[in-house]
Amino acid sequence: MAFELPDLPYAHDALAAHGMSAETLEYHHDLHHKAYVDNGNKLIAGTEWDGKSLEEIIVGTYDKGAVAQNGIFNNISQLWNHNQFWEMMGPNNGAMPSELEKAIVESFGSVEKFKDDFAAAGAGQFGSGWAWLVKDTDGGLKVTKTENGVNPLCFGQTALLGCDVWEHSYYIDFRNKRPAYLSNFLDNLVNWENVASRL
Repeated sequence: MAFELPDLPYAHDALAAHGMSAETLEYHHDLHHKAYVDNGNKLIAGTEWDGKSLEEIIVGTYDKGAVAQNGIFNNISQLWNHNQFWEMMGPNNGAMPSELEKAIVESFGSVEKFKDDFAAAGAGQFGSGWAWLVKDTDGGLKVTKTENGVNPLCFGQTALLGCDVWEHSYYIDFRNKRPAYLSNFLDNLVNWENVASRL
């Protein structure tokens, strides 16, 4: 069964007051995300991966020794990454739930230190990629960064929060100011309830 582009969990203009414009979401969700869906479906059709879950395909096609990943991985991983990304943001970004705050403080010392580490990871990712807050295999939280479409599933980790640092995610709203985009993401866009639900 072919994968489908999920609807955004909010209107295209719902994040505009928080720093992500309707134009960005129209390009990012309706065009970029849709291309990963369409290309991924074409690439897996008739292969051993046809009918498998996104997670199975990602783990099964990731080549840890490769400099560049294969087309199936790239498209299916980016499809999954974006499915998570839209859910990790929202227009009603309330306070961080206490259980998440406690876990972050235990791992990083403070929420501010976590935000600093996360923003530094995203800003320091050369070229395209993602910054992540993950629950590692030992149960602790850590900040990571990955190139292109690589994600925490490849390393047996649980993705709690991810921020897309490909230029198409921020160029319309922030031009080349990736650090400003990351700060705005952490302060104004994250749906902390969703992040906490992934613990």
